[in-house]
Amino acid sequence: MKSIVISSAIVALLVLSGCGDKDPKVDDSGIDSSVSQEVVQDPSTQEAVQTETVSSSEAEVMSDVASQETETQAMMRVEKELLSIYFDFDKFNVRSDMQGNLSTDADIAKTKAKDFSIKLEGNCDEWGSDEYNFALGLKRSNTVKMALVAEGVDASRITMVSFGESNPVCSDKTRECWAKNRRVDFKLLP
Repeated sequence: MKSIVISSAIVALLVLSGCGDKDPKVDDSGIDSSVSQEVVQDPSTQEAVQTETVSSSEAEVMSDVASQETETQAMMRVEKELLSIYFDFDKFNVRSDMQGNLSTDADIAKTKAKDFSIKLEGNCDEWGSDEYNFALGLKRSNTVKMALVAEGVDASRITMVSFGESNPVCSDKTRECWAKNRRVDFKLLP
């Protein structure tokens, strides 16, 4: 046992001690001294090169930001066209009056939103326990997913989440308000 502890301590000391040479040596045998002197003698040249490099780097960053904003804006524009699917109290089957919304959403998902992933967000009214409403929201999302897949949307593009009763769009204590909260919303992801 003692030999294992001692050998472990020796190995640890060897690993942690590292190299004893603290001063790194630079091999400057391949550097042309005339080039080094030109840079030192003419600092304006060095400054111009640095400015040009920064400018091209800034241009690349600006271009990336502009293209990213364009993609984000396109995603938001298409997302606004997607319609929520509403459900009856304590139900997760798609109502007959929501079939048109579902068909419209499927068409948009196959055309305008074909480059994006789709997140289905299941929501419920405030009636029922938190656990029950989370499960019901997930069932609603799954029903919409299956309907979209049946309409030709690739299932691998669709993810689901349930917010239960925690994401209301209306907080009044009326039947109309509760009906607005029983829904599945569509969000697009890059």
